[in-house]
Amino acid sequence: MKFIKFLLVGVFFGIVLVKSEAVSWYRIYEMFRFQSFHMYGIIGTAVISGILFLQISKKGKLKSIKGADIYVPKKENGFTRYIIGGIIFGLGWALLGACPGPMYILLGTGIWTMLIAIAAAMLGTLIYGVLKTKLPH
Repeated sequence: MKFIKFLLVGVFFGIVLVKSEAVSWYRIYEMFRFQSFHMYGIIGTAVISGILFLQISKKGKLKSIKGADIYVPKKENGFTRYIIGGIIFGLGWALLGACPGPMYILLGTGIWTMLIAIAAAMLGTLIYGVLKTKLPH
């Protein structure tokens, strides 16, 4: 029962994404064909909000639920791997019409074919876990 608040936030977030049409295959299709600003507006708002809250938390003005300072560790440079990973992620998103989070939301709305996509994502994660030590990082 202690995780019920996370479930409720997830359900609320799913409703917002469905109502804003952020999980609509047609909206994603329009985005990748540069035919509509809708998805770019949603993603841009999320990026700007993330930057804003991250900067506020770095200045020590935001605390965790338990009152501790929020610490963001420095990332190592890895421009090439982020570009390659982003391209793979974007290709999967474009081919499927959904990124990992909304796959579960789409399943919740009754699109049962998302079970195939979720199974493929789990398999890909498993394969990465097995091959992680052999891949250049």
